[in-house]
Amino acid sequence: MPTRAAASAFPPPAGKPLSKLAIIAGGGALPGIVVQACREAGRPFFVLAIEGQADPAALAGVPHAWCRMGAAAKGEKILREFDPQEVVFVGKVRRPSLKELRPDWRALKVIVKATVRALGDDGLLRAIVREFEAEGVRVVGPHELVKDLLAVEGVYGRIKPDRQARIDIARGMDAAKAIGALDIGQAAVVQQGVVLGLEAIEGTDALVARAGALQRKGPGGVLVKAPKPGQERRIDLPGVGVETVEAVAKAGLRGIAVEAGGALIIDRAKVAARADALGVFVVGLAPRGAAPAGKTS
Repeated sequence: MPTRAAASAFPPPAGKPLSKLAIIAGGGALPGIVVQACREAGRPFFVLAIEGQADPAALAGVPHAWCRMGAAAKGEKILREFDPQEVVFVGKVRRPSLKELRPDWRALKVIVKATVRALGDDGLLRAIVREFEAEGVRVVGPHELVKDLLAVEGVYGRIKPDRQARIDIARGMDAAKAIGALDIGQAAVVQQGVVLGLEAIEGTDALVARAGALQRKGPGGVLVKAPKPGQERRIDLPGVGVETVEAVAKAGLRGIAVEAGGALIIDRAKVAARADALGVFVVGLAPRGAAPAGKTS
């Protein structure tokens, strides 16, 4: 296992000033990790925190403003004042209903553009990317800012999946890719060859809890997370953090598998340590048909 801090930032090219970065922040630990990376690199940044999603405590001492998810015009005004060259979207976001979203005219414009092409999350996210790029703002992925964030092939920690777990992982990967192709979700839970649940609007934590309650006797199930085929990879790659590990253990599942290069491991050292402590495995697998690129050890 690598021991360097997960928030170590990529160094800029010699003599090239770092661009101003806007951080659109949801919940979880990742926004704070990206903020730390910016500080270590000396990159100017500003956080636009999503109301009801981002953690107020994580923003103490951080330049930021709050914005309701559907208030796109307000968010655009705030970001124009900061005038970023790049923007990154980080953190977990609970998907609201249209009634909860209460989109303003600017948000409605993006939604309409997205639904002309597709109705799923990836279609909407691609529309958001196009809006920023039309304004000359480059959208970057969090893995472009933080070292060791993108999952690589190998086991995180000491616990390895056994034969039955590997069979379940293969089936789970097929299931996750199938719903991903329909732009529905990015995760599946499989136990002893039986698909217990597929991720939809409820999100991973609710999927894990629901699937855990459906388990039968014998070896527990596994959570498999993978990107949607052809998805926009700068936004909304599936992620695994300490909270994911804890949710899996609480539900009685045996482990987590992700596609190497197609998922984020949020603080490798903490994830591995927590997985070992709770007796679950976390493993990154090379995409089918791809040569292994990197390993955790």
